[in-house]
Amino acid sequence: MKQFFPFFICILFSSCQYFEKQVPSEKELLQKELKSINWKEVDEYPSVPECDKITDKAVRQQCFFEVMSNLIEEKLNVDTLSILYPELDTIEVKVTVFPNATMKFEPQFRKDSVAYDTIKIDSILHARLVDFPKINPAIKRGVPVKTQFILPVILKAKDKK
Repeated sequence: MKQFFPFFICILFSSCQYFEKQVPSEKELLQKELKSINWKEVDEYPSVPECDKITDKAVRQQCFFEVMSNLIEEKLNVDTLSILYPELDTIEVKVTVFPNATMKFEPQFRKDSVAYDTIKIDSILHARLVDFPKINPAIKRGVPVKTQFILPVILKAKDKK
């Protein structure tokens, strides 16, 4: 028995190497996880209170875009933009929703937009596109993130009486 005990101890310590597994480093795990993330999409799109009750992701996104387009159209239709530029029927507005729920609006003009004063239109947009309702930012892996999208805004011509 005395001889068996040291032999058993030697086998026990030498066999532990067979149970060791290669543990990946922290950097390798991080790189693998970063590669698996789709950075082009968010888990939850920005939302407004009117759309919060919708559970379907695509319908909720469409609701948000419709509400935002309608709000922008309402704010711009009270202005003289359609009278100053009657040939301008649609403006594409780049909307940026920041993680702190603030928004920024930038008009997107075509390259051939020399027919109208882009600086004047830009200043009108910045003056009118204020006081929006509370916006919930987009969520990616539980963290609010910045999102950008372009909304086509239809300008309605005012009736001349």
